[in-house]
Amino acid sequence: MSGHSAEQRRVLEWAEGQRRDYPWRRTRDPWLVLVAEVMLQQTQADRVVAHYERFTADHPTPQSCAAAPLDVVLRAWSGLGYPRRARNLRRSAQLVVERHDGVVPDDLDALLDLPGVGPYTARAVLAFAYERDVAVVDTNTGRVLARRAGERLTPARAQALADEWVPAGDGWAWNQGLLDLGALRCRPVDPACTGCPVRRTCAWARAGRPEPDPATRSAGVSVRQAPFAGSARQARGRLVRALGDGPVGLDEVADRVGWTDRSSEEVAAMVASLVADGLVHVRSGRVVLGSSTDD
Repeated sequence: MSGHSAEQRRVLEWAEGQRRDYPWRRTRDPWLVLVAEVMLQQTQADRVVAHYERFTADHPTPQSCAAAPLDVVLRAWSGLGYPRRARNLRRSAQLVVERHDGVVPDDLDALLDLPGVGPYTARAVLAFAYERDVAVVDTNTGRVLARRAGERLTPARAQALADEWVPAGDGWAWNQGLLDLGALRCRPVDPACTGCPVRRTCAWARAGRPEPDPATRSAGVSVRQAPFAGSARQARGRLVRALGDGPVGLDEVADRVGWTDRSSEEVAAMVASLVADGLVHVRSGRVVLGSSTDD
């Protein structure tokens, strides 16, 4: 840790003792890291573990995922939610095979060209697979950054501060540590500032944690979503899971997703949204998993 600041050393030492054990932290395979990071979009890590292990057992390489029919990939994804991510991941695998000889690229622009891969996911692949000294900014690290700065941050400002903070040669451990710090200590509610390795330099903590919390609506920090129960998101997920067992008649959809109190127009719109996303198609009055062209 020579050449690191005292604050950087404190964070790295804290992280070493607190690091949560997840299967994707035991690999540097860029495909497996990409799978994990796509799964972790909008889904808590503990929920991802079983899905990650099952999916990577079925599709351990970009080649295996690229060659699989879309309905097979969607079935492997079943229960994780946001199935559009599975379709994007399969298309990304196909592009990796077509453009990069089957190896997930180690270039930021090339990663950003993959479907469903945004700035966080692209940098996560660089940091966690290729161990580059780049910073990742998600909802957990975004809280740490905003509170440490004592101000609500724009995306560009948050990324710049994060990049400046990465200690040379320790990008993997640093980013994993900040993710854990945000999840375990710098929590959205009732943050545990006592014993925090950033406490001495955190502007918000030093000021006595005044309102408003600078992390609120700061770059990268997620906001509360609309209720899930009864939502179209829930109905879409239920229908995709049901289709894993075979086609569902259009006249059965409302019953299968628990929307018997909804209008036929609402049910039709929900099915149409899945068709538009290329996740299902309608054939002979039945909803079928996968695209009609399986592109």
